[in-house]
Amino acid sequence: MNWFRPKPRKVALVLGGGGARGLAHIGIINVLDREGFKPDLVVGTSMGAIVGAAYALRIPISKMALMATSVGWTDIFDPTLPKLGLIEGEKMEKIIAGILENRTFHDAAIPLAVVTTDIENAEEVVFTQGDLVKAVRASCSWPGIFNPVRCDGRLVVDGGIMNSVPVAIAKKFGADFIVACDVGFCVTKGVKIDNILRLIMQSFQIMGEELNTFQSKAADIIVEPDLDNIDQVAFDKATQIIAMGEQAAEKMVPALKKALRLKKNRTQAVIPAKAGNH
Repeated sequence: MNWFRPKPRKVALVLGGGGARGLAHIGIINVLDREGFKPDLVVGTSMGAIVGAAYALRIPISKMALMATSVGWTDIFDPTLPKLGLIEGEKMEKIIAGILENRTFHDAAIPLAVVTTDIENAEEVVFTQGDLVKAVRASCSWPGIFNPVRCDGRLVVDGGIMNSVPVAIAKKFGADFIVACDVGFCVTKGVKIDNILRLIMQSFQIMGEELNTFQSKAADIIVEPDLDNIDQVAFDKATQIIAMGEQAAEKMVPALKKALRLKKNRTQAVIPAKAGNH
């Protein structure tokens, strides 16, 4: 049963990027789904595009969690001769296809928007139809690390380059109440940069942290798991990350239910998990 809404609203669930940290989205939606939260729209970028697409397709959360805990960095590592990326990305695409069961946008039970970036024209490109697996792969393709993807004549890469938490995209699609899941980035200060991969990853983390500071704040409710020093490639900590997502969502549920019942003076509610994390 949907939570009581005093008037018709278009409620969106927005899932941001963050690499392995984005696995927290699985724990978050597990709690929201259990509590009966029913969004009208799902918007995802990068790892949020994978989890968001699976959620919109009604892929069982248990399957998402199983895949998250069984797939590691080496499973998506298929190095290529550097031209536009260090990693081909074909392995990652096969894993995404397996998670999404090779289904399409048309199969989604909830309208879905996958956010990418046109790297040649510096434009956001949002997919709501077409090749879902290819769109999600593009949304996860960190430029310089993974090869970009050619979709509909555009060379597209990770959506987090312009929209690390794509609240603005949800608003463009008419959402007037937005729940944003911001898993943040792990910016390490004083780290020794001694290889190109570390250089690129640190650059993404700095950029993502800066974008998140103002993009997610435009949402009505923000879920911010306390992921401590877990970095973007810590796929070996998937179980811990998912659990942290669940903890953050459980702390947020009362405020979300209250916010959805308010008729006037709706205010932003930020519920950081850190406040009550033990």
